[in-house]
Amino acid sequence: MAKDKKSKVIRKANINDLGVISSIYETARRFMASQGNPGQWGQHYPPKEQIIEDIEKEQLYVYETEGDVHGVFVFAIGEDPTYQHIENGSWISDSTYGFIHRVAGDGTQKGLVKNIMEYCSKTISHLRIDTHEDNKIMQHLILKNGFKQCGIIFTANGSPRIAFERMAEGKIHGK
Repeated sequence: MAKDKKSKVIRKANINDLGVISSIYETARRFMASQGNPGQWGQHYPPKEQIIEDIEKEQLYVYETEGDVHGVFVFAIGEDPTYQHIENGSWISDSTYGFIHRVAGDGTQKGLVKNIMEYCSKTISHLRIDTHEDNKIMQHLILKNGFKQCGIIFTANGSPRIAFERMAEGKIHGK
């Protein structure tokens, strides 16, 4: 049980969350730019259409405390096309994995990434994630949460990303 008494919940996002999710992504873009990473998400990523698609696919999750949304991320199990080809390294395992994308917070919650990783690990023990080479903070958080750097993958638009993977004990739960 958490030391603080705040109620923390991770749940699937719904269309009613669109406004707060858009605001969180805007906050994250400004923060990344202020930390020397203006190129990863630019001025408008992810676009509203992408957020709606993620909600419709039931792959977008929100992190709440006391009923207020403070974080957002994509989580799914299965093949991610961007992970089919990896350079300057290799994946640890070819087994079924969960992937995490578009992690963002409003800056008010400590331990957001840790809580997200713990949530995802309870669903599947094999996880993959990637981030931009300029996103030093996220690289640090990923490594701090037990991931190993595996190589370089490329997004759909050809942009390189540092790829990470984590294998933990356990089995696929849920679906």
